[in-house]
Amino acid sequence: MKSEIEKAILEENLPEVERLLVENPPIVDTVSEDGLPMSFVAAGTGNLEVVKYIVEYSRASMNVTDKKHRNILHYGTMSGNPALVRYLVERVGMSPVSGDCDLITPYDIAHQSGFKEIEALFEKVTGFAYAEAYRNPIRTGFYPDPSIVRVGDDYYMVNSSFIFFPCIPISHSRDLIHWKIIGYAITNPEWARLDELEGGRGYWAPDISYYKGRFYICATYRLNDTGTIYRKQMVVSSDKPEGPYSEPVFLDEDGIDPSIFTDDDGKRYMLLNRGARIFEISENADRQIGPATLLFYGDQKRAPEGPHLLKKDGYYYLFEAEGGTGAGHRITVSRSRELFGVYEPCPYNPIMRQNDETAPIQRCGHGKPVQTPDGWYMVYLCGRMVDGAYSILGRETALDPITWTADGWPIVNNLKGPSVLQRKPALECGKEPEEQEPTDGDALMENLFGTGDELALEWVTPRPSEKNGVQVKGGVLSLRGSRLPLSDVGARNILLRRQEHFHFTASVRMLSLPVHDGQEAGLICYYDENTWVSCGLIREQEKLYMQIKEHIGDDDVIHGKRLLSCEPQTIEFVVKTRGLERTFYTKVGSGEIEEIAALKNVYYLCDEGLKRGKRFTGAMLGVFAYAGLQDFAADFSDFTYIPER
Repeated sequence: MKSEIEKAILEENLPEVERLLVENPPIVDTVSEDGLPMSFVAAGTGNLEVVKYIVEYSRASMNVTDKKHRNILHYGTMSGNPALVRYLVERVGMSPVSGDCDLITPYDIAHQSGFKEIEALFEKVTGFAYAEAYRNPIRTGFYPDPSIVRVGDDYYMVNSSFIFFPCIPISHSRDLIHWKIIGYAITNPEWARLDELEGGRGYWAPDISYYKGRFYICATYRLNDTGTIYRKQMVVSSDKPEGPYSEPVFLDEDGIDPSIFTDDDGKRYMLLNRGARIFEISENADRQIGPATLLFYGDQKRAPEGPHLLKKDGYYYLFEAEGGTGAGHRITVSRSRELFGVYEPCPYNPIMRQNDETAPIQRCGHGKPVQTPDGWYMVYLCGRMVDGAYSILGRETALDPITWTADGWPIVNNLKGPSVLQRKPALECGKEPEEQEPTDGDALMENLFGTGDELALEWVTPRPSEKNGVQVKGGVLSLRGSRLPLSDVGARNILLRRQEHFHFTASVRMLSLPVHDGQEAGLICYYDENTWVSCGLIREQEKLYMQIKEHIGDDDVIHGKRLLSCEPQTIEFVVKTRGLERTFYTKVGSGEIEEIAALKNVYYLCDEGLKRGKRFTGAMLGVFAYAGLQDFAADFSDFTYIPER
């Protein structure tokens, strides 16, 4: 039942609203039948006078949001009243580019609803037309710890890959918004050194740089905690950004997050944590010349890491990530006139941090600047949560502009924290020919294994696969079954790609069946060897069963197990995902699609889902095959992935 105040607001009865709020001021803090604050109900009616009274004469807070993180401007925009929207923007100070949990902004609502006058107002306020905007994150899904370099009109970025192979993806862009993987830093399985490493180990926080016609990529090589040496620094180089790269060399200096800096005199250095330590390296970056020296520990003093140096206008600017990789993550900067001088912290620190604990984009830090013809920009990592608790997509990559203050300090996005909608860089080179306007996550992606006999570059395996374990021919994938179960670090031939959206439907067709008892193959939602859920076909006592298996820590839970009445030529697996929910379906041969099981909470497919080892990656999706002691290869085709709002 509607309250008196809600009825008065919906009837747009200003005198009654005034009377009720004077007699009982706290009622403005009550919520509607739909759980909305009274100020949102008023904004939704479009009645400017009622909203003005609530704003100026009641105790209503303008900082409140609904359960989707929408604010009063979202509802005011939905009303379609330009005068009300202007008041909320100009007098209340609400932002047209504040995003809800799905990254929908008032600007989006105005554009999608055809409210031309409101859209024109937002264009004036933000300084960019809707068609000129991009949306953060620019790389969704498991793309953490970005590092970027510009060479001419081209931009190259690397991200952490941990134990996934090939190691360290290299992406290319010409507009900083559309990115495409073009290669990897380590593609030779004999050079990867991942075979015995637990999930979350491997290659951390890479850096890419360019020097005298060669690209250099360095990263921390993180081992298991079983010996006395846990971390080394890896370096590879190539004259082509996509590679192939040289055989890795390893420097025996402890620490994480290395980057390479070349000074004006040609001397080359590597930086790494804790704080920002620096040591000289050889010209081809394959040898440490001197001991490490601490330049500066950091401004906040908590978990200082990710150091990058930039020389500009006579200053050495030292960028660091601080605060840990959780909610307190941030970017700080300090500077010195001399490389080994005393570094002065920026008075505007942190120059990037999310200060709104309920905002959709969180844990912002670990950034690197890049100069473009349109000014300076910062790529940095961020994360988004489901239910405010689970970063199912992993740490992602965002982009925001850098401006330089009158006293010579760089600040990111005018110290407003991460943007949701932002003006695209005005780069003359423009978009890639095949990459037009963003589709906002509703485009069909199909035949994703690759074309012809080449596996698409988006696919990876946990550690290198067995020889000839993963093969593509004519767009059909042949996946050789692993000898070891999926929960073992020795399991091979699990083929995966990143989950890039909170909501999606994926499907794959399997063209062959398990042959011997115990063998199993199908679709898998994967985090690491400790947590995954599979939708597979298993042979037991010469019969075929469909089953969903959750693996969490040391436990397996079976759902929806059912006997197949025939041995089909093909079977299709489908998973529909909404946040933490996974619903699995199958289609046997030419039959009808049937639901197998619905899992309401796959919380374990993210960093926060289990306290075991190192968990810094993100949810993956793909196919698997388990053979046991006898040979078996599963053939797959027609992998599709449909993102949804």
